This record gives sequence, structure tokens and C-alpha cells, in this order.
Amino acid sequence: MPEALSLGFDTSAAHCAAALLQGGRVLAHRHEDMAKGQAERLFPLLAEVIAEGGVDWHDLSVIGVGTGPGNFTGIRIAVAAARGLALSLGIPAVGVGVTEALALDLPRPCRVAIPARAGEVIWQDFGTGHDTRADQGVLHALPPGPPVLDPVHPLAVAIARIAQDRRAQPDLPRPAPIYLRPADAAPARDRGPVILT
Repeated sequence: MPEALSLGFDTSAAHCAAALLQGGRVLAHRHEDMAKGQAERLFPLLAEVIAEGGVDWHDLSVIGVGTGPGNFTGIRIAVAAARGLALSLGIPAVGVGVTEALALDLPRPCRVAIPARAGEVIWQDFGTGHDTRADQGVLHALPPGPPVLDPVHPLAVAIARIAQDRRAQPDLPRPAPIYLRPADAAPARDRGPVILT
């Protein structure tokens, strides 16, 4: 039986990233920095990664998607794409937190820190003996903890690898965004019914 093919991708920050793995082998990997345009670039990028890997969409075993925390719109783009692909291909989609992916294979204990807006970082501690959650704050004002370490794997590769490991779990939840703060956009005011003439 051939090893599982895992497609992992992420648009949670100013990038569009994707990787295709077969077992532990990286068949293709792309990471493109971009401040905007992830919605338009994601599917062409995924198609390029699939083609570079020499496989077809229907060969995939699992989809892995970065669920944040990060950019509100970027996370929604990737999660919606993963859910749609999984449904159309009849394969599982696995949501992977970005901090968890960046901590893959790092020595424990460790802290992962990702640059965010306004000079802040998104951070999370791993292997400290108690559960931690991702949080956001100014780097020099974070609480004491383990050392901040650089990731071992590119983000999309780590997402694809974690998705492979989790694909057979029973009752796997659908990917869902991880938000640390509400969206910046204010809700529209109700102006009453619109009457078309």
C-alpha cells in the first residue's frame, strides 16, 4: 500500500504556503510572501504543488490547514478552502494551530513566537508540564518561560506532517479558526429594509 499523500497549506499571515508530503518525504513545497491576494493565489499555488509532486487531486489522503492564530481574513480563506476540498475529494481535513506546527520536533520545553501587528507577537509555550494556549503580547513584556526557538520545519510542511499523523483519528473535528481577538471590522448599522423600485 502506498504511503499517504498529505497536502498542507496556510494563509494565516502575509504569505501563501503549501506543501505536499508522501509519508515523511516532501514532494513539493512553496512559500510566497504577500501582504494581500491570498484568496486569488491559494488554488493556483495548490495546483502547482500537486503538479510538481506528480500526483492528482484524487490521490490525496488528507488535507492539513493552518487554523491560526493570525490574520482574520487569511485564516478564513484557508479553512474554507480546506473544508471545500475535503468535501469534494471525500477525504479528511485536519486543522492545525500555527504555533503547534511551528513547535513540531522542537526540544521541550520551548516557546514559539510569531510576529504579529503593532510590534506584538503571537506566542505559546510547549512542554512546560501544563496546558498552554496561544496568546498575544509585546515580546519584551511576555511572562517568564522557556526559550524562544526557531522552527525546524517550514510551516506548510509541519501542517502536512501533523495532518498525516491525525487523519485516522475517530470523530475528527472540522477545521475551525483560532482567533485571539475579534475582527477589526465593525458591524454594519441596520438601515432598515431596502425597497427596490
